[in-house]
Amino acid sequence: MIVIKLTSLASPIVEINLMGYADPNQIGSGLRQRLYSRAFIVGDVRNPNDRFVYLVLDTQSGDTAIRYGILAALQELGPQYSTVYGQHNVAVTGTHSHSGPGAWLNYLLPQITSRGFDKQSYQAIVDGAVLSIRKAHEGLTVGHLSFGSIEVKDANINRSPFAYLANPNEERQKYEHDVDKTMTMLRFQRAEDGLNLGVLTWFPVHGTSMLGNNTLISGDNKGVAANLFEKSVKDRDDVAQGFVAGFSQANVGDTSPNVLGAYCEDGSGEACNFEDSTCGGRNEPCHGRGPFFREEDQGASSCYEIGRRQFVAAKELFDSLDGRKIPISGSSVRSLHTFQDFSNFTFQHPNGSTVYTCPAALGYSFAAGTTDGPGAFDFKQNNTGSPNANPVWSVVKGFIHEPSEEQKICHHNKPILLDVGKIESPYLWTPNVVDIQLFRVGQLLVIVSPGEATTMAGRRWKEALASSAKPLALTGGRDPIVVLGGPANSYTHYISTEEEYGIQRYEGASTLYGPHTLNAYINLTLTYLPYLAVHHPSTPVPIGPLPPNNVNSSLSFIRGVYYDRAPFFKNFGDTILETPLNVAPGSTVMATFVGANPRNDLRLEKSYAAVEQYINGAWVVTRDDSDWDLIFQWRRTNSVLGTSEVDISWHVPGFEDPGTSYRIKYYGAAKMAGSGEIVQFEGMSRLFIIA
Repeated sequence: MIVIKLTSLASPIVEINLMGYADPNQIGSGLRQRLYSRAFIVGDVRNPNDRFVYLVLDTQSGDTAIRYGILAALQELGPQYSTVYGQHNVAVTGTHSHSGPGAWLNYLLPQITSRGFDKQSYQAIVDGAVLSIRKAHEGLTVGHLSFGSIEVKDANINRSPFAYLANPNEERQKYEHDVDKTMTMLRFQRAEDGLNLGVLTWFPVHGTSMLGNNTLISGDNKGVAANLFEKSVKDRDDVAQGFVAGFSQANVGDTSPNVLGAYCEDGSGEACNFEDSTCGGRNEPCHGRGPFFREEDQGASSCYEIGRRQFVAAKELFDSLDGRKIPISGSSVRSLHTFQDFSNFTFQHPNGSTVYTCPAALGYSFAAGTTDGPGAFDFKQNNTGSPNANPVWSVVKGFIHEPSEEQKICHHNKPILLDVGKIESPYLWTPNVVDIQLFRVGQLLVIVSPGEATTMAGRRWKEALASSAKPLALTGGRDPIVVLGGPANSYTHYISTEEEYGIQRYEGASTLYGPHTLNAYINLTLTYLPYLAVHHPSTPVPIGPLPPNNVNSSLSFIRGVYYDRAPFFKNFGDTILETPLNVAPGSTVMATFVGANPRNDLRLEKSYAAVEQYINGAWVVTRDDSDWDLIFQWRRTNSVLGTSEVDISWHVPGFEDPGTSYRIKYYGAAKMAGSGEIVQFEGMSRLFIIA
């Protein structure tokens, strides 16, 4: 049984801090491209209860609270859902976009820059994800899966090559590149007619093409790739209606979409220092450069290009897959999930020694940020000794929690900045309990990673499972295929190798549970791997210690919408600035409207803006919130009066039909002063002609 469905996430697009760069001043001001949830369900025809759900959300990551909310909502849908979907078989992955709204994560640390937790932001993700699962569940059909891969040479680089070089030379020599250039694809086809239902791809590249000064919501480069793919095949005869393309993350930890490298933005134009990514000893001027870094558009042109490159590779693979595919054979579908407390997990290291993980802590280089988004206060990467950063932090960290000597020894070589795993006031700052989850269908195994595994960490993890799966007869004698997806289910920051950890660049400093974090994950997945066999152990996989659910206890200093008002002698939706009558192909046309706060109605499965074209006597929508070239921007003009304006701009393609009439449409909702009633309204520009 297979099926795939897509729904919009309908998250708040204004007045909420964006999640990813941890900049409190990066507040949403509008929408560049709608966020989506893509649900992939795979099940066993002979044993329908053996199935799994792989969600690909256009969010920074999965999350404990979000996953709790999704599972609770599925239980409330009744026995047809509650008996087949649960902890063991629902994976909530994020594409790692840094351009989505935040304020929905379960733990305190990511809530600090977002001014706490926002129920609306949280509920929007839960509702969109559950709706996509419902649609997929209702459309389950018998089908076939096939697998393929292709090289994508120009869509990612390693942003921490100095740390990567710390890995053993003989291990590095096995690989041509210091990032994985292989995109893998799982194709879904309906059995009755052979039509393609969709594809799920894995490829590692950070969702940081849109820069830290961007305030428009989007799914970053993977959102672009998915949208381009879905629209490119909608009229094909071999594709079913509602085709879905999921672009999932892989071992993304040390990858970057800024493929031209990192350079000093201090006037020198020199490459950043190789070891610590500084310029003249300072961290802040070092920035990665995307393909179109010279464009002053908050990274939009580079973002579209990196998304386009992923789409082009995926489309080429899709079109040629029949000649190079690996059929996923055997109907057996298995899944497992457990929780493990990593604050002190003791296990046997591959070298035979006994080692243990530590309560979560972040090192000084965590505050340095990366070349995708440098930090502040003169922190530096590659910091293993006595940190020489802003002295205020040395004082502040002590007020938060001073790490014990035992904790310092456990985390060596990491100089601890934030001893987050030991802070429980007002609630936990980061997770100590992590998710361990694996899926299998036929010979395909899926590692569902709660953290951002670096390139080499992901390679080791996948190789460990592949080498263990065959002797266990998990794959029926066929060569195992192993993919890794994440960050999923929670957000446990980074997973670096021990050698990379010792260098203490950003990824090592953000490896929460000490130098043995990766080997702990590998140990646990190998321990539970036999449960993916057809004849699995009779004892159930332990549930493990449940992590806290902070949805109803999280702090929030995010104000709601008080009211909206139109200016005197104006109505909501009135046009303030009209479009020109004639617009040239390749130019940008804009209309400004009397607006209201978009948080009044998140427009699930609908649109805030549209471009309509006059075709055969009727107005037809040709652009909406899913389109990259249609931008919706909102601004408050008077906080006391509650007035605001909306700009809707459309970059007209060079190939648009000349001589045709168009208009821009705005869909809004106003909160009335006094009553609080939400009133829907529309705005319309005058007609304009492409000429």
